[in-house]
Amino acid sequence: MSTDAKPTTAEDSTATKPPTASVFSMFGGKKAEKTETKETKEEEKKEVKKTDDDAEAVEENDPQFEPIVHLEKVDVKTNEENEDVLFKVRAKLFRFDAEAKEWKERGTGDCKFLKSKATGKVRLLMRRDKTLKVCANHIIAPEYILKPNVGSDRSWVYTCTGDIAEGDAEAFTFAIRFGNKENADKFKEEFEKAQELNKKD
Repeated sequence: MSTDAKPTTAEDSTATKPPTASVFSMFGGKKAEKTETKETKEEEKKEVKKTDDDAEAVEENDPQFEPIVHLEKVDVKTNEENEDVLFKVRAKLFRFDAEAKEWKERGTGDCKFLKSKATGKVRLLMRRDKTLKVCANHIIAPEYILKPNVGSDRSWVYTCTGDIAEGDAEAFTFAIRFGNKENADKFKEEFEKAQELNKKD
């Protein structure tokens, strides 16, 4: 047994305990933390209430403007309501200007063959893209002859004796061009079918 060991005294046992001041200070810190948390929650509640009040104020002050002029809904008629679409294809139309001796573009859009429910006659109608302005409007007469356009397998040339796209019936030579040969061939096929229908009384 070693004689160097020192006996434990009451002072030594108390030295390992934390100071009383520190214990109080720790509890004090907890109390301060709780107080801070409570204050923070109160501030958050105030902010939420303020935001709600602002939103209500905006809703109350939101101006309502009544229109000065009331526009009535207008049904726009295309004059195609009593017709059936037999064929439709996108194309670009040209008209030959005899005075200038050159081809002038008349428009790009959907070319349609429309059959009248009343008369059974078929007409060709073409409108320009976006503006929908009519650029070709005539009966597909049996005497019209589609001729291949020189140097192209996807366009046709024919002379129309009574196009009314611009009002009074006028005679024009048209060239109509398609995106590919298949569409050009289909146009010719449907054109000739329409001519047969128009031969009937």
